[in-house]
Amino acid sequence: MMGLGFVPIFSLALLVSISSAEISNKVGVNYGQLGNNLPSPSESVELIKSLKAKRVKIYDANPHILKSLKDTDIQVSIMIPNELIQNISKSQSLSDHWVKTNVVPYYSDVKIRYLLVGNEILTNADTGTWFNLVPAMRRIKASLKTHNIKKIKVGTPSALNVLESSFPPSNGTFRSDISGPIIKPMLQFLDRTKSFFFIDAYPYFAWADNHQNINLDYALFKANNLTYTDPGTNLTYTNLLDQMLDAVAFAMKRLGYPDVRIFIAETGWPNDGDIDQIGANIYNSATFNRNVIKKLTTKPAIGTPARPGWVIPSIIFALYNENQKPGPGTERHFGLLYPNGTKIYEIDLSGDTPLSEYKKPLPAPTNNEPYKGKIWCMVAKGVNETAVGDALSYACSQGNKTCDAIQPGKQCYKPDSLFWHASYAFSSYWAQFKKGGGTCSFNGFWTLQVPRYNSLRRSCPSGQRMQEAMN
Repeated sequence: MMGLGFVPIFSLALLVSISSAEISNKVGVNYGQLGNNLPSPSESVELIKSLKAKRVKIYDANPHILKSLKDTDIQVSIMIPNELIQNISKSQSLSDHWVKTNVVPYYSDVKIRYLLVGNEILTNADTGTWFNLVPAMRRIKASLKTHNIKKIKVGTPSALNVLESSFPPSNGTFRSDISGPIIKPMLQFLDRTKSFFFIDAYPYFAWADNHQNINLDYALFKANNLTYTDPGTNLTYTNLLDQMLDAVAFAMKRLGYPDVRIFIAETGWPNDGDIDQIGANIYNSATFNRNVIKKLTTKPAIGTPARPGWVIPSIIFALYNENQKPGPGTERHFGLLYPNGTKIYEIDLSGDTPLSEYKKPLPAPTNNEPYKGKIWCMVAKGVNETAVGDALSYACSQGNKTCDAIQPGKQCYKPDSLFWHASYAFSSYWAQFKKGGGTCSFNGFWTLQVPRYNSLRRSCPSGQRMQEAMN
């Protein structure tokens, strides 16, 4: 009896040991490429090493980057572009070809460990891709098996808006439009293949959207005496990220998959942003990233209140400030590095540097409260006239009398300059549509600024009313 019982117990212990070895608490960095002033792939890999990152995620399968990662000890995540998902879902031969072309040539020398199918597919309205996502994941997994590749996990990153409810965490529930038809079969696939639910979790956005009710220190892992107790479980939370992760865990449990592991595919805090974007500054960015790295790399693993002791693999967003990312200013200011390769602040992704050893003072934050002054959406410096003209035509075509006041003979037509007309039009557009998600970006051609043209505003009373509507 002892002999018969010893083998399975030993095997189980060995299995647990191997599994723990595979699930590392190492922190990595997301390497985006949406900039026209970024270092080369080979230079970037050296910078990634200097940050002591042990993982890197790229948003494609860029061969130059993969060649630069050859013979490093960095675990690599690569990604299939969103636009290929539909075709791959319907063709095993296309899936096989993609893996043969983008994985097989590098696999022996590059530690590719994760293959992500698309990026935040379920965030926006379905364009015919939602229901192809899980079939594409299955085909890619089959292609890896065909090529005898066993060390790569297949998954897909999701934004937190896949949840219909996330507060309190125990009420975590997936959206009703995706829960049954997409998320449940995805969880079945992840559970069967022992992969991860990859989540992009940003406490910054949750706090910025509700800063009146969420304490900033709680979002930054600084709230020593501030806690939240979930009334459904009596679990006590000390930071906002744990709440977000446990909401995902409870949502998975609600669908019958309590043991699928979570991988933080993106998290971070912006180091700058538009003038009206609260809390986006170097001090908060450094504080959040240093503290989250400390939490995630602690041994033994801390986990979360609902999953104590669980290792949570993670990747910080992002390597660089990327000047060609669309959207509000924060989108272009999540980097750990400036485009010239210098650190925006001291950071060590290994977690080996104690917080007390970061000696260089951080600039004091100046925008942790909402900006209360007047703001206009103005033409950015250096934008060519053709781009301004095209964007002006777009703004004026959106209705709601956006450009009525700058028509010939109207009160805001003077001065008759493209710069003035475009700045008026986009300020008007932004004032009307920002609550519905409209931004002052327009491919980076516009920027939020404090108004400087008092004489113009005095001669344009509707412009003054427009400003009042914006603030």
